[in-house]
Amino acid sequence: MGKVSAIYRFPVKGMTGESLESVPLEAGRMLPNDRRFGILHGGAARRAEAGDRDWKAKANFLQLAQVEKLAQLEARFDDGSEILQIWRKGRNVSSGKLTDVNGRTVLEQFFAAFMAKESRGQPRIVESGEQPYSDVKVPFVSMINLESVRDLERVVGRKVDPLRFRGNILIEGVPAWEEFTWVGRKVRIGDAEVTVAERIGRCAATNVDPSTAERDLTIPRDLQNGFGHTDCGIYVDVTGSGTVKVGDPVEPV
Repeated sequence: MGKVSAIYRFPVKGMTGESLESVPLEAGRMLPNDRRFGILHGGAARRAEAGDRDWKAKANFLQLAQVEKLAQLEARFDDGSEILQIWRKGRNVSSGKLTDVNGRTVLEQFFAAFMAKESRGQPRIVESGEQPYSDVKVPFVSMINLESVRDLERVVGRKVDPLRFRGNILIEGVPAWEEFTWVGRKVRIGDAEVTVAERIGRCAATNVDPSTAERDLTIPRDLQNGFGHTDCGIYVDVTGSGTVKVGDPVEPV
C-alpha cells in the first residue's frame, strides 16, 4: 500500500501548479480548476473564433515544451475571485480576473510583452468548456510515483524534480514502476476510486527545470536509454467520487 505524498492542480495550462492539501474528485472529471484556462500563442489565437471553448491540442498553447521561459513565472489563482496573479522573482508583475474580458486583456498584454519573441503575435487567454485543456482529450487525472522518479535519477545521475512531470497526485511507498502494472485495474485513493487508463508518454517539457526555467536535462531520451520507453506516470479515470487528502492510502483493489 502506498500513500498520497502531494496534490497539485494547474489552473492555467503550461504554468506553475498549486499545492493542495485535499481535493474533491468527481467521477468522470479532472481536478476542479485543473487546466481550466490556457494561453493561445498568436498563430492559434488568430485562427480561433471568439467564444470557442472546445478542447485544443497543446501545440496551440504557450507551453514549456517550446517556451521554457514560462517557468520563470509563478501563477496564483484564487477560486473565489477568479483572479490570476503572475509573480516573478518574488514580485507581483500582473493580475486580472480570468473570467472578465478586461482582466484577461491586462494579462494578455503582459504575456505579449514578456514573450514578445516566443508568442508569435498577440496571445489570447481562453477558458475551456466541458473538457479542460489537458494533453489528451479525456478528463483524466495524472498520477506520479515518486519511487519511479527516484529510479530515473539513477539513470540521469542527478536529482530530478518530480514537478517536471506536472502530475496531479504524487504517491510514494509503491515500488518503482509498479504503477504500470495497474493499467486496467481499479485503485482506491482516499475516499475515491479510479481506474488506471494508460501510461503517460513524456515530451520535451520535462527537460525544463521548474525552479530555474533552464532546459537542462533530456528526460525522454534518458527514459528510453534506461528503461526502453519514454513513459513516466499514469492517467487515471475517476470512477468513484470522493475526497483525496495528502497522506491518504493508495491501494489497487
